[in-house]
Amino acid sequence: MASPYTGAQPPSPAGAHQPPPAQAQQQNHSLAFRVMRLSRPSLQPDQAAALRFDPRDVFLPEDALTGPDPSASAAAAFLQGLLHPPDSPVTTVPGDFTFRDRFLLRDPADALALPGLLVLPQSFGAIYLGETFCSYISINNSSSFEARDVAIKAEIQTERQRILLLDTSKAPVESIRSGGRYDFIVEHDVKELGAHTLVCTALYNDGDGERKYLPQFFKFTVSNPLSVRTKVRTIKDTTYLEACIENHTKSNLYMDQVDFEPAQQWAATRLEADEHPSTLKSIIGDLCKQPILIRAGGGIYNYLYQLRPSSGESGQIKAEGNTILGKFQITWRTNLGEPGRLQTQNIHSTVSKPTASKDVDLRAVKVPPVIFLERPFMVNLCLANQSDKTVGPFEVFVAPSVSGEEKSVLVNGLQKLVLPLVEAFESINFDLSMVATQVGVQKISGITLYAVQEKKLYEPLSDIEIFVDAE
Repeated sequence: MASPYTGAQPPSPAGAHQPPPAQAQQQNHSLAFRVMRLSRPSLQPDQAAALRFDPRDVFLPEDALTGPDPSASAAAAFLQGLLHPPDSPVTTVPGDFTFRDRFLLRDPADALALPGLLVLPQSFGAIYLGETFCSYISINNSSSFEARDVAIKAEIQTERQRILLLDTSKAPVESIRSGGRYDFIVEHDVKELGAHTLVCTALYNDGDGERKYLPQFFKFTVSNPLSVRTKVRTIKDTTYLEACIENHTKSNLYMDQVDFEPAQQWAATRLEADEHPSTLKSIIGDLCKQPILIRAGGGIYNYLYQLRPSSGESGQIKAEGNTILGKFQITWRTNLGEPGRLQTQNIHSTVSKPTASKDVDLRAVKVPPVIFLERPFMVNLCLANQSDKTVGPFEVFVAPSVSGEEKSVLVNGLQKLVLPLVEAFESINFDLSMVATQVGVQKISGITLYAVQEKKLYEPLSDIEIFVDAE
């Protein structure tokens, strides 16, 4: 529970209840609201908790245990005998208790330096999207008279809407005696960013029977706890979605659940790194799965999903051009288990417009895994005839760059490779000799197919990324 967070009474914001003229701002009120945010305590590290204590510290000088003075050493031995007589059970902690030995950690938990105490929040604190705002509100009667028929309202006002949290108008509080109070708790699931105002109002009869109106406003700002950045890449009928989740809060987030809910026309599978062979799987291990930790102040974690069209949906997806992939459902907890939940907006993927079916198809089958600078290598290609007639002959060459820049991967030898006729629904494999002139990640681009008889130029083959090593 946080310290009292009391608000002033500025002019009522737009949409709030407006008191009758010259009443709410000029009158002295018997009642007043006090607001405390209900939030979980935190662990408070104490560096002194890691320092082991010895009773001799109270009676002996600082260097009595480590100094060369024999008189100090004798005094330390004498005091040790007084504190722990020979016939008493040994209760001392092992160690020589020099200052060098004080900081030796006897247990892994000692490194936390936690004294075992919990500290209550001392301020209203930061409020994040997806959390549940919980507040303890107390309306106090500080006058010497009783307040009667108290109608209380509590609302959350945002830039878009106003949410009613409590309304006792139909069953007002009968009375609040002098020095007494009426307490209640309100909760609100935070679903909007930006400025929020907790509006607390009371309509009551004062000691002289006058009906009075009391408004109070408590302002706070809602921030975004995390961001989700996505990348989408499509390879044939398979789409890969990468999501990077970044923590913007000042506390660690333990991800309970990060689920991608695909749209109806997609089926999604999360891709994870292979587990180490020494990892033993068990039923208990699956039930007590360790949550994923995203550290405070910019920690990140990446998720990768493979999406494939559902049965019978492939053609429909290709025809749409722009398609919805789905959205993320994310739940987390903070250090002491305070929950949070977010749902992202729909993630879109732009799909290239459909093209007419090709009578021939040229594709790369195999590229060497290791390619060295200025050493020839072979790219294995396949030309498939997808029509019901014989086609060909063909020429295969590398077209020059449109921008005029020199290519980093060139054809080695003859610049044009002639291919024979290809029978209906048949295919041929062939090799194209190439050589790389620059190291690093390079692209094989511009491999083009030309039909000699038809004098037809086909679209170039998609770029192929390779890595070129110096030696």
